[in-house]
Amino acid sequence: MPEKHTFALGAAQAPKNLMSYKKYWAHRLTPAPVLPMSREEMDDLGWDSCDIILVTGDAYVDHPSFGMAVVGRFLEAQGFRVGIIAQPDWCNTDDFTALGPPNLFFGVTAGNMDSMVNRYTSERKVRSDDAYTPGGEGGKRPDRSVIVYSNRLREAYGAAPILIGGIEASLRRIAHFDYWSEKIRRSVLLDAKADMLVFGNAERQIAEIAHRLVAGEALKDITDVRGTAFKRKQTPAGWIEIDSTHLDTPGRLNPPDDPYAMVPGNTSGEAPAPDSDVQVVRFVKEVPKQDRHRSVIRLPSFEQVRDDEFLYAHASRVLHVESNPGNARALVQQHQNTNVWINPPPIPLSTKEMDAVYELPYTRVPHPVYGDAHIPAYEMIRFSVAIQRGCFGGCTFCSITEHEGRIIQSRSEASVLREIEEIRDRVPGFTGVISDLGGPTANMYRLACKSKEIEAACRKPSCVYPSICPNLNPDHKPLINLYRKARELPGVKKVLIASGVRYDLANESPEYVEELAKHHTGGYLKIAPEALSEGPLSKMMKPGMGTYYRFKELFDKYSKEAGKEQYLIPYFIAAHPGTTDEDMLELALWLKQNVFRADQVQAFLPGPMATATAMYHSGTNPLRKVKRDGEQVYIPKGHKQRRLHKAFLRYHDANNWPLLREALQRMGRADLIGNGKKHLVPTYQPAGTGQTKANRPFRTQHVRSHKKRR
Repeated sequence: MPEKHTFALGAAQAPKNLMSYKKYWAHRLTPAPVLPMSREEMDDLGWDSCDIILVTGDAYVDHPSFGMAVVGRFLEAQGFRVGIIAQPDWCNTDDFTALGPPNLFFGVTAGNMDSMVNRYTSERKVRSDDAYTPGGEGGKRPDRSVIVYSNRLREAYGAAPILIGGIEASLRRIAHFDYWSEKIRRSVLLDAKADMLVFGNAERQIAEIAHRLVAGEALKDITDVRGTAFKRKQTPAGWIEIDSTHLDTPGRLNPPDDPYAMVPGNTSGEAPAPDSDVQVVRFVKEVPKQDRHRSVIRLPSFEQVRDDEFLYAHASRVLHVESNPGNARALVQQHQNTNVWINPPPIPLSTKEMDAVYELPYTRVPHPVYGDAHIPAYEMIRFSVAIQRGCFGGCTFCSITEHEGRIIQSRSEASVLREIEEIRDRVPGFTGVISDLGGPTANMYRLACKSKEIEAACRKPSCVYPSICPNLNPDHKPLINLYRKARELPGVKKVLIASGVRYDLANESPEYVEELAKHHTGGYLKIAPEALSEGPLSKMMKPGMGTYYRFKELFDKYSKEAGKEQYLIPYFIAAHPGTTDEDMLELALWLKQNVFRADQVQAFLPGPMATATAMYHSGTNPLRKVKRDGEQVYIPKGHKQRRLHKAFLRYHDANNWPLLREALQRMGRADLIGNGKKHLVPTYQPAGTGQTKANRPFRTQHVRSHKKRR
């Protein structure tokens, strides 16, 4: 059967409405009170089998903030019988066979968080807890859960169709740097032995796939769904391959071999022998506009990005440039003799579709099997409401844009208000306080490009860096009106905003800052400058501190007018690419001057696929064309330096004083060691703290001998 594989970009802007599919036969059944997790529950529902089974690393909470609940309820609304296997024991296949085989496919996700981020700190230490597990107990999911779960399903069911998705799979769809092993790993699609990878929010892809499977198509023949990745041997006939270096030349390579030779290990630059099984690819430099829908960009292979950090940075840059659903092309990356083909991102949901997804019949509570067990992540979000998806901030260290996209998808005002009333009337323990009304970013609701044509053609990674794009409409009035109507609902005493506020955008609307300060802040508002110096800020794509001061001025003014004593709590990242010891010292002095004492601090964690991770691995800046003689980025690496950068953020912690004294001496800033207000750290050491003897006066010789012992 010939492959159907065409992307007409114009037609792609009007995809099939999510709720317009002809429902599968099981829609005649009453929606399940909760999606079943056992054979007994299936029997109670009168099911002999499940059409689709979702395997997840999280406890099953039937709430729209939990991915498996959203996908499960959405598929149920399409007429499919959906079962859930939550946090299975991965040491054998018993839990994976609890519901029997599905009629259509297994869907596998690590959960709302990447399993490695969930289990390990930025210093690679094992966490003792897991917010998505009953009782907050740690160790209930394996490392790299998507791979482990999928392999167990293969053991249990052989050739059963397996789709992987969620944030863990989404961010590992190509060859990626793995911080926990300090190696380049293959696409997770291959290691998981899955049939297809679904990236981004999954509703569009998974609905089309499920209905096409029911219609009799084989999964291997479904190759034209946006937002999916799959394996194939070679590029189909009629497609035009583009060498990624023709789009963004990475500069002279040394040695000057062909970095895109299709033969693994070929460094001669010669074409393969005529009888070779390797496909000889003829690249083109330019593709006519009318042919873009059948062009694919060939990235450097896994073997090449594994062995050359500059090609890794180049591949990362091309991936991010090709991320706008309006103009992105398919990508392909070879892994030995297999190509991983990545279709363009899915088209964002319309407001009507968003409303339909979030108003499905969620119970908004954990599955009854957990009894009265405390699930920390649920307790945090049970009175919150998501009003949007996506983020156009483009922060290089963040995974939101890579996963959800930079086009904002907003719900209608009426839908949000109905959900608040649902919480008020149905959720146990509601006291009248909505804990959050937001999304990935609190104040991007209904913000969009002034022109759909410009939006579809744009290839910039951020709409707000280095300054707010003149094509962006920063009107906060729809959000202000939503806030006002939400807090006026009967039974609602207060609506808080806990999501991160993008303060450079907020400055464009003083009326929004006034609304936020007077009515929606509970004494403290967390915001994220992330850094103080231009060096790290330019690598993060974050605004300068002048923007922060402007926001603080407005926030303080309106808080005072309301007669409230309220404070901003700034967040900062330690050890981010581009951050020097001097940058962290400057930040520590700023924190001391402004009397900030952070209880917890965040060190940069190089997550897969992030632009900042490409900086961390390559030492170069992929925000520009990657060249061997191009801009080099200072990377704070190694346990001691990363610990020092965190210590600067917690300059007030006596346990950090010995490390800070040593650093200040080395940096020629011993003048900051003393017992006065102008000093950063004192000369004395309290008993039971640090690595020096109790209350022993600081002396240079002591630090030197201490360093020698280390």
